[in-house]
Amino acid sequence: MRLNGKAAFKLLRRPMKRHGKAEVLVTDKLLSQGAAMKVTGTADRQETGRWLNNRAENSHQPFKRWERAMLRFKRIQSLQSFICVHASVHSHFNQERHLYSHDNFKLNRDAALSKRRQLCSA
Repeated sequence: MRLNGKAAFKLLRRPMKRHGKAEVLVTDKLLSQGAAMKVTGTADRQETGRWLNNRAENSHQPFKRWERAMLRFKRIQSLQSFICVHASVHSHFNQERHLYSHDNFKLNRDAALSKRRQLCSA
């Protein structure tokens, strides 16, 4: 077993100690996970399918989003300060189009743009 198999085994060992052997283990098709399953004796219980792992992958989306944003910054403090300012500006100027009729959306957008021009000119 290579390094990735050892890491997968370490990752798999803790929940198996806590919860025991599961009836079914849904994973993606990484060979390292299959090697770890062979070591623990649960290779016959592993299921890998195209959409079976969606629940696990969707739970990782906030972390993936954070990592993607972190690639552009050298320090976590600069990322946090940018996100703080960006979130307040985005929530102020983001007009959720699907919640309004076309006329109300245009009125709200024009009001937000005039407010933004006011802030930028000052």
